[in-house]
Amino acid sequence: MVKPAVLDASALIALLFDEAGAKAVEDLFSRQPAAQRPVSIAAVNWAEVAYRTERRRPRDGAEILRRLAETAPLQIIPVDRGLAEAAARLKRDYGLALSDAFAAALAQARAAQLFTSDRDFAAVARLLPIRWLR
Repeated sequence: MVKPAVLDASALIALLFDEAGAKAVEDLFSRQPAAQRPVSIAAVNWAEVAYRTERRRPRDGAEILRRLAETAPLQIIPVDRGLAEAAARLKRDYGLALSDAFAAALAQARAAQLFTSDRDFAAVARLLPIRWLR
C-alpha cells in the first residue's frame, strides 16, 4: 500500500521549475502507480500553481499544466464544505495563509504526508507529517 501524500503549491512549483526539492517530488511521483493517484492537491493549491506557472511561462504555461495533469499520478481535489470549514479553522487557529490552510486541511483529511517548501507550515507541524523540501 502506497502512503498518501498531499502537495502544497510550492512542491509542484519546485518540480516544474527545477527548484530545491524538485527531486523529492519527482521521486514521489515515480513511486506512485498512476492509476491509483495517491498524490493529491487541493483545487485551491492547483489554482496557485496555475497562476504562478502561467505568470512565469506565459507562452506555454497552460500546456505545461495540461501535460502535468494528464501524466502525473496526481489527483486534484475539489473543495467541498467540509474541506473549506477545516481550512477556515486552521487559518483561524494557526494563522496560515488561506491556500496553505487548504493544503493542511486536505493532508489531515487524508491522513497524508504534506510535501512543501513553505516554512509557514511549521505552525501545524505537530498536527500532520510534513516532508520539508528545503
